[in-house]
Amino acid sequence: MSDTTPDFTPRKGLNETDISEMVEGVIQSATLEEKVAMMSGRGFMESMQRTNNQWGAEPYQAGGGCERLGAPTFYFTDGPRGVARGNSTCFPATMARGASWDRDLEQRIGEAMGKEVRAQDCNLSGAVCINLLRHPGWGRAQETYGEDPYHLGEMGAALSTGIQTHNVAATVKHFAVNSIENSRFKVNVKIDDRTLREVYLPHFKRVVDSGCSTVMSAYNKMNGEYCGQNHELLTGILRGEWGFEGFVHSDWIFGVYKPYGAAAGLDVENPEPIYFGQNLIKSVKKGAIAPSVIDTACRRILTTAYKILSAEDPFDTYTMDMVANEEHILLAREAAEKSAVLLTNNGILPLQKASEISVFGSLATVANTGDHGSSTVRPPHVITPLQGLSAYLEKDLALAGDETDLEQAAAAARNAEVAIVIVGTTADDEGEFIPGNLSTQTESSGNKADENSGPLGSGKDRGGDRRKLRLPDPQQALVDTVTENNPNTIVVLVCGSAIICDWADKAGAVLQTFYAGMEGGAALANLLYGDVNPSGKLPFSVAHSEEDYPFFDPDADEIEYGPLHGYTLLESTNTAPMFRFGHGLSYTQFGYRALKARRTPEGIEAEVTLVNTGNVAGTEIVQLYIGFPGDLVYRPDKLLRGFERVTLDAGTRRTIRFQVPVEQLKYYDSDTRSWRIEPGAHTIHVGGSSDPAALLNAKVSI
Repeated sequence: MSDTTPDFTPRKGLNETDISEMVEGVIQSATLEEKVAMMSGRGFMESMQRTNNQWGAEPYQAGGGCERLGAPTFYFTDGPRGVARGNSTCFPATMARGASWDRDLEQRIGEAMGKEVRAQDCNLSGAVCINLLRHPGWGRAQETYGEDPYHLGEMGAALSTGIQTHNVAATVKHFAVNSIENSRFKVNVKIDDRTLREVYLPHFKRVVDSGCSTVMSAYNKMNGEYCGQNHELLTGILRGEWGFEGFVHSDWIFGVYKPYGAAAGLDVENPEPIYFGQNLIKSVKKGAIAPSVIDTACRRILTTAYKILSAEDPFDTYTMDMVANEEHILLAREAAEKSAVLLTNNGILPLQKASEISVFGSLATVANTGDHGSSTVRPPHVITPLQGLSAYLEKDLALAGDETDLEQAAAAARNAEVAIVIVGTTADDEGEFIPGNLSTQTESSGNKADENSGPLGSGKDRGGDRRKLRLPDPQQALVDTVTENNPNTIVVLVCGSAIICDWADKAGAVLQTFYAGMEGGAALANLLYGDVNPSGKLPFSVAHSEEDYPFFDPDADEIEYGPLHGYTLLESTNTAPMFRFGHGLSYTQFGYRALKARRTPEGIEAEVTLVNTGNVAGTEIVQLYIGFPGDLVYRPDKLLRGFERVTLDAGTRRTIRFQVPVEQLKYYDSDTRSWRIEPGAHTIHVGGSSDPAALLNAKVSI
């Protein structure tokens, strides 16, 4: 840098005024070409070629940066279940962590991710995925937390807060109405204003209000316009209504289609300047886009960058010994233990250590941590179910049978004291849809942790939406065979979301572990043998039939999203699901009593006493729902508006208190384009699931 060129290199200790002056200095000193260059990622394709198409092998420049002036650059890394760089900690998939309903755990996971991001030379994380699970067939269901907007917002805000603790800018994605994978590049989602604001946006607002620095736009269209260039979403709602001051960047490749995306509110096109770059420069020079649009985008990008780079760090340095270290590995195991949902149990669980077990199913031997797309994590090890059980019992267990030889499996089941069947899905069945002409995933390497390399290049189609909500046929046949030959059968479900399991009553117990991360096998053993009491609760509804869910077409060009899905849809039609939203059993029992509720100036205050009525310590997730008058406008029967994880010793009790702010009671009036509260009796429901039979009720007049 010459003596005449100003130096705007960020430094620690800058205050708000200093940052503003630095940002304005860069904008005044940079050329149009330099400013437009800040509005695109760069070097992604070259990096992929250098690293044999390995996703996340190198830090990727994803906006900002002007070397001549010393302006800072963002370096991006995914992803939702751990840092997609090097050999990072692989946590359970986001949906699994959603089943923990544990804000504190999720924030600690975010902090661990933040440290691993910094240690591997990045400062922008794409980990916060909170798209609503409208239908369990969505291929990327595993990357989000569940079907309820309130739950999504609470968990996403916790993760974002944790990541940003270490001065990493968190990205919340994909904004918005993104919940079909195969047709994500083309599908137009038709949605009315009220449904958009009440169902598909509240969780994004919650995360933005928590301080999340950046937003990633979605691929799909909303009401005829691509989300990456949708003025209503990016400027009208995000900036105008919510006051968001950070920057917006596109999803990777085909996330924006016109230079006017910049005028609509998109600040960065990733991963390369396909529609920005020279096209944007030409648009400014011919007067189609105002120079102020470019300056505004650069101001957002640079302000965000200077804020994180000038803030004091919790650690003096971030080093590689922070990556997949013992602390983070134990955190991954804790998450796997807290995420598992005990769906059924006839008393067979917990197992006695003296019980002789036989393990069935090919997935028992596979390092099956989830999707092979952009959320890929390559941990230093993965403990499979069979390895975890072998280590716990201190003996080498062999697979007793699998779906390739049902006769052998039947014979082994008949001779087993207890049969444990591991079934579910893999990255071949669901995940980010990578068409063959874009895919570079290598085949799974058995128990090796480096299962795949990344999402670009050549290869076969991978992942995508599930067209079937039941087990793959060979695995269903295995479950039927083993349960028919052994009543003491425990079925373990490894998957990303809901699996319709009308066979569940044939098994002694069903435990859903989801994609449980690198320590999943160790956690499974602790859960089955009672060293850890299951405490997870379903973050979605499991229906009896595919017809009970909203219409879903993975190949749709256009689809309409209505206000009901999941438990709100099932309750509106009086359709009892197989397993309700919020369901999950324990090795102990809990009772609820003394529900009280009252109106306060801030909203509604409620309290309930929880009692552990069983013989062992356990953790309950206390859930609060609100029912609305429904006289002026239609509302769902009830909506989740609070939850708390509570651990109690046997025979003890605790009073739990909830504060529901008045904003959580309002509906969106499309005529006046404002939020309103309906006067009348509001019903407060509190209990251990969304099941009406499991809830205490009280009324409050508003």
